[in-house]
Amino acid sequence: MHIEIFGKDNCPFCDLAVNKAQAAVQETSHTYEYQKLEKDFSREELFEQFPTARTFPQVRIDGEAIGGWVEFQKIVIA
Repeated sequence: MHIEIFGKDNCPFCDLAVNKAQAAVQETSHTYEYQKLEKDFSREELFEQFPTARTFPQVRIDGEAIGGWVEFQKIVIA
């Protein structure tokens, strides 16, 4: 499983998602990647990838957009 988290500064839900991803990949072959708004992507690029996004973070697992923190915490058990 490869987890991609698209977040921003000063976002408590982004921090929760990163912590959950870190716990999920420990001692497994799973990986995660964190990308930050205005450093790794722009708002325009975010909306190209996640057209219905209205909150941060936005998460993809194995290339499939799953939604934000609420959806991520339901899917990933760590």
